Amino acid sequence: MIPTKYDRPVSTSSHWFRRLATVTLMLGVLAGCAKSPTSASDTTSADNASSLAQPTAKTTCKELSTGQSLVATAKNVGDLAIYADPSDAAPSQTMANPRLINNDPNAKSPLTFLVKDIPESQKCKWVQVYLPVRPNGSTGWVKQSDVENAINDYRIEVSLDGFTLNVFKDGKQVQDIPIGVARDNTPTPGGMYYTTELIKTPDPQGAYGPYAFGLSGFSDTLTTFNGGPGQLGIHGTNEPSAIGTKVSHGCIRMDNANITKLAKTIPLGTPVIIAA
Repeated sequence: MIPTKYDRPVSTSSHWFRRLATVTLMLGVLAGCAKSPTSASDTTSADNASSLAQPTAKTTCKELSTGQSLVATAKNVGDLAIYADPSDAAPSQTMANPRLINNDPNAKSPLTFLVKDIPESQKCKWVQVYLPVRPNGSTGWVKQSDVENAINDYRIEVSLDGFTLNVFKDGKQVQDIPIGVARDNTPTPGGMYYTTELIKTPDPQGAYGPYAFGLSGFSDTLTTFNGGPGQLGIHGTNEPSAIGTKVSHGCIRMDNANITKLAKTIPLGTPVIIAA
């Protein structure tokens, strides 16, 4: 799970895809790594993970190419209005941009969404997005004028039973990574999520390795963990011998070389499909 305390912000660096937020954190990072999020509509198995990996999103009212997804990032600093339906006169909620990890003002990340659809029926003026909130799988609508869109060629598919994380680019598999998964008493539910933040740890040899991705979902078992909200994550480890076993509270672990490679290549907003 996502960390509860941070030393200081690290300057946000440019990435080939818009921005990747990196923040430094103290031990206690990844609030324990609880289980991964999902909703009844998004629950998946190994058989249908590939279908979930093909988002229905459109860009400028045109279909995306196979293997691509669309990411929307809030344009302006402040509260972003999110609507339950485009026909509503008032938003159902707001979300702050930048996003504060565990409400820490020193740990900021751009407010980023995986796009579900940009319907022609709304003249492409509205964007339906997946929300990084409970319940898992929640969606909402934002005005196209309030966000910037970017096409993402990457996706991640996780097989919990197979202890593997596969990375795809342009629809083709480019990495097959062995992982450690959750213990049976804090299982990671299947579903489709996305990367919401990237954290650089103060101790690359510590329990979470050099980097940790936060995901858009939360544990069904743990409503809080170590002061955090029970958010799912993908991170490194100082116990590489535990890879291939059920070891975590819900997070996905991999060796430090692989998490470092992912940190350099995977954009925020990347779909993460977990087959439970």
